[in-house]
Amino acid sequence: MLYNDLVPFTDPLCESLHPPGEHKRDDPRQDGHCHYDVEYADGGSSLGFLVRDVFALNYKNGAPLNPRLALGCGYYQPSGTSHHPLDGVLGLGRGKTSIVSQLYSQSLVRNVVGHCLSGRGGGFLFFGDGLYDSSPIVWTSMSSEHPKSYSPGSAELVFSGKTTGLKDLIVVFDSGSSYTYFNSQAYQKLLDLMNKKLAGKRLKKATDDQTLPLCWKRVGGRPFTSAHDVREFFEPISLVFTSNGAKTQFKLPPESYLIISNKGNVCLGILNGTEAGLKNLNVIGDISMQDRMVIYDNEKQLIGWAPANCDQLPKPKYAYTK
Repeated sequence: MLYNDLVPFTDPLCESLHPPGEHKRDDPRQDGHCHYDVEYADGGSSLGFLVRDVFALNYKNGAPLNPRLALGCGYYQPSGTSHHPLDGVLGLGRGKTSIVSQLYSQSLVRNVVGHCLSGRGGGFLFFGDGLYDSSPIVWTSMSSEHPKSYSPGSAELVFSGKTTGLKDLIVVFDSGSSYTYFNSQAYQKLLDLMNKKLAGKRLKKATDDQTLPLCWKRVGGRPFTSAHDVREFFEPISLVFTSNGAKTQFKLPPESYLIISNKGNVCLGILNGTEAGLKNLNVIGDISMQDRMVIYDNEKQLIGWAPANCDQLPKPKYAYTK
């Protein structure tokens, strides 16, 4: 055995996993290993211990990169609100134990992580700032009030280009969440506005479809095959953020908050976060990040996004994607 793969309790990475004052190096209850209990934005959690292993990564030009990084070895994972529980979660957050933070601490990349999720499945994940041109990116500041999350702060909810009157919605971006969640007030407001727009249209609620809490079926027509087919029925939504006096919009066209079920019905991919245990938090999940590049720049404390073709990697700005 070349390495001792278990991260010790005395490692600074272990200390960063615990709330201030709760990591006691001389705690007699510890067995010398780094145990953790992590909660995610969708209400899921993981119990386990930290280990180190070699990660097989490549720079964009194909040059190999094989760093030793710490990762969690979970032994108990109660699921959260996700309707499609996962086998594991890749840590991409702002803490010291995240993959990008560890790569940055080894001077291998800039402290930037991003992803591009294709609406057709697949996509790509990148570390460092070498894969994008900043000019088309819409940037907004990370909130200092939510240091553990990728949060652009508070937002105003806009429906079909008009304000809903709902402001100060606390928003976080969470690529580990399959769906998007609004708090009860925003969720109910959205449903009320959608129902008004759908009145008289050839859709009715599909109460027999349990894919998601709310689905609709077409009346007197063929089943839907794509979320793009329902644009005539549903309106765009936006979340408007204000940063240093400037307003930015995170736009959600219908295909960014709707899915097509196996029965050919259209289902709302925005769920009631308060009922899911998220209290007043609003979570932007994978469904709303599709077909756009989303970037988290931890050095400049910025979150950015722009429409993108996520089916192929863009050309790097320079040879090594640092």
